[in-house]
Amino acid sequence: MTDSSPARSPAPADLACCLPTFRGPLSAEEAEPLAAVFKAVADPVRLRLLSLIEHHDDAEACVCDLTEPLGLSQPTVSHHLKILVEAGLLTRARRGRWSYYAVVGPALEEFGTLLRDHPRTED
Repeated sequence: MTDSSPARSPAPADLACCLPTFRGPLSAEEAEPLAAVFKAVADPVRLRLLSLIEHHDDAEACVCDLTEPLGLSQPTVSHHLKILVEAGLLTRARRGRWSYYAVVGPALEEFGTLLRDHPRTED
């Protein structure tokens, strides 16, 4: 017999085992850029944008490609894209009147590495 109940998203506590941990205390200078990335990815729309762009043809997309799947207006999508660019998670290339966005390949991986591989301080 198969389970016909809808799939449930894991609760944040369920995901805690998969989150990277700090390997040592961060300085104020180290925490600032990391906090900007956390803030950028803390929004569900921005997470969806990252995944939509990464899986779009040629791994890049124009705002016009993203408004319909998100059900949001062009100015709203552009605002979210700007935040992701400022956080270093997306690149923006102008082509005529249009801007095309691409995920910075190793950016998300580096983000996790910052947390995992930060050197421990000696006690």
